[in-house]
Amino acid sequence: MNAPALARLDKIVASAEAAVADIRDGATILVGGSATSACRSLRIDALLAQGARDLTIVNNNAGNGDTGLAALLKAGRVRKIVCSFPKTAGSTVFEELYRAGRIELELTPQGTLAERMRAAGAGIGAFFTPTGAGTLLAQGKETRMLEGREQVLEYPIHADFALIRAERADRWGNLVYRKTARNFGPVMATAAKTTIVEAREIVEPGALDPGDRHAGRVRATRRAGSRTMRKFVGQKSPPASPATFRRARPSISASASRRASPIICRAIAT
Repeated sequence: MNAPALARLDKIVASAEAAVADIRDGATILVGGSATSACRSLRIDALLAQGARDLTIVNNNAGNGDTGLAALLKAGRVRKIVCSFPKTAGSTVFEELYRAGRIELELTPQGTLAERMRAAGAGIGAFFTPTGAGTLLAQGKETRMLEGREQVLEYPIHADFALIRAERADRWGNLVYRKTARNFGPVMATAAKTTIVEAREIVEPGALDPGDRHAGRVRATRRAGSRTMRKFVGQKSPPASPATFRRARPSISASASRRASPIICRAIAT
């Protein structure tokens, strides 16, 4: 492969600010991590500085303390939050906003939340689940008796952007998640049109064991209307200056059961 072709596969961009620069008002954003792991990150800090408003945030919880996601809520930038645990230790910002009627909440069971995002990436139009049947969560939703159990119809969560974290990534966009980051990271990456990944370490292509990769790089097919992923490295040990990169949705090899149209890789020059 020649040098120009290799350069097009490189997903690194200049900064976290560059990675979030085109997030627009009214966007739907998936935020990876749970509890405090989702709170403080370069991704959220950069989005806070960028200024986008009227956002819909999808996360496991509604933020903690007054940093990260909670800071985004406090600044009045979030119109709606879709989550499983709005009430957690330190979630005072969300509680104040909700009681004042200044934010909308869509409560979704955790397993259903993950499956709705997975369904979006897999091209599934809807699915039935017994979770929530017979409760307030099923009000207004279609239900059916399947295999002797009441089931609730749920729809996929498609997003404009996803902000997730990886342990290691190479310049071509292969990812390795750390432990529980695999809970939401992989499904969020497939459910969003553009995914921004904060990685602890960036390595050169070939440095990651193929058997350890949790998300494969995209096919180098260019066409309009495709999904993209940007990635940026946070901090190494010892500390290093941040870098940012973007890549598209994981290829079919990352999920053998999925069928998808070709995906564009939108690279940004460094």
